[in-house]
Order: sequence, then C-alpha cells, then structure tokens
Amino acid sequence: MLSPSAVSLVHLAEAVRDAAHRAGALALPYFRAGEQTAARLWYKGQSSPVTEADIALDTFLKEHLTGLFPEAGWLSEETVDDPARLERSHVWVVDPIDGTRAFASGHPDWAVSIALVKDGMPVLGVLHAPIHEQTYEAILGSGAWRNGQRLQLSEAEPPAPARVAGPKPLVDQFERNTGPVERLPKVPSLALRLARVAEGSIDVGLVSHNSQDWDIAAADLILREAGGRLTDFAGVPPTYNKPQPSHGEMIAVASRLHPRAIGAMRN
Repeated sequence: MLSPSAVSLVHLAEAVRDAAHRAGALALPYFRAGEQTAARLWYKGQSSPVTEADIALDTFLKEHLTGLFPEAGWLSEETVDDPARLERSHVWVVDPIDGTRAFASGHPDWAVSIALVKDGMPVLGVLHAPIHEQTYEAILGSGAWRNGQRLQLSEAEPPAPARVAGPKPLVDQFERNTGPVERLPKVPSLALRLARVAEGSIDVGLVSHNSQDWDIAAADLILREAGGRLTDFAGVPPTYNKPQPSHGEMIAVASRLHPRAIGAMRN
C-alpha cells in the first residue's frame, strides 16, 4: 500500500501514471477515429454526454487509486458525490474521460485526468491523452513534464499575434481589448487546453464558467509547474475540494503575461 506519508510523491506519481495509461487502454476499443463511438451513449440532464467507457474507466480508477492511497477522499465526474471527501486532507480528483463529446464523436482531443489534492491544492497531476500518445505530469515543486521532457514556459515575449483558444465570446472579449489574435480551434478537452498552454502551443487559454474540479485540477498543477497561471479574471487561483466543486470564468497563461491578460478580461 502506498501513501504520501509512507513514500515520496515521486513513487506515487509512477503508480498514477501507470493507472492513467491502463485506463486509456481500456477506452481505446470504444474509440473510432472520425466516427461515433462504439460505446453505449446517454445523457445526464439535457446535454452532458456519458458513455459506457466513462463508467468503465471510473470504476477501474476508483478501485485502483483508492487502493494506492485509501486515506484519500474521492471526487469524480462519474461518481455520486460523497460529502465525506470534505473531511479528508487528501482527495483524488478524477475525470475518467475529459472531453467525452470529443471521444464520442471520434475527435482525438480527450484525456484521462487524475489529480491528488491536499488541503485544497493539487500536489500531483497526471493527464494522459491516448490518441496523441502524450502524458503530462507534475508534482508540486518538482516541475512539469510531457513524455519525460521538461516543460518550461519561456520568459521571452511571445511573437504577436497571441495564439488564443477558448469559447468564442471570451476570445472576442480578449481580442477587443488587446488587438488582433490568432484564433486557435477550441480544444474540446479543457484539461488538454490548459496543458497546451503549459507546453507553449497555446498562449492564452480561456475557460467559461461552470468548469468542475475534475476538469482542471491536474492540468492546473501541470501549468503552474511549467511557469504558468490559471486564475479567475480578478487574478485569484482556484481552490479545490469545496462543497460545490465548480468555478467561474478563468484564464490560463504564462506567468509573464498574466497581469496584462487578466487586465484584458476585466474590461
């Protein structure tokens, strides 16, 4: 049995990376590139899709991760919320398939997202995108990595125009206050959108209101450890494992650009 009190987060991260890869492999038989998934599909509420792959991955990850660290609470998109998590210092925050719409329609931008949160802040994050064969990971204070290569955002000024991805109304608002931007396609997996800011392929990632802890916790840590920031438009970073795990509009950007970027979104 592993726990952060018994072994280092580095060793725990290795086990979490393995779990993310195994979960991704479980999803692949259901994925059809460019076509509708082979998995059964239904909807939560009016518009939130769920597939049998989401449930299979959630079941696997809950059993595996709680086995690694049973003292931690559990918060997942596909599990009924248990308020007991609020009494735990550590909590697993998981989205078995971040970007279910993409997965279900045959788009490659979906990922397995796993974070370990301690006292409201992520301390370990793993994001695995099986179709792209990319794994992003970070440990608090130890840097961010993609497939074993260090991610570090440059301190140099990026070339203009800024490459911006996110919901059209927020991109419009950013452009009105900064001048012309390069509009990138909206990445359907929010976690991957943030990870691409961390790797430098997106300069500004915009996030609409009502994202959930499981959408952003792992990628938030990856971005922070790469030298970026995820905050609301007042500059306040998200806090995790609250009674309501939802968030308002946010912006993800390299730390050097953060003051100007949030200034553009306040107007």
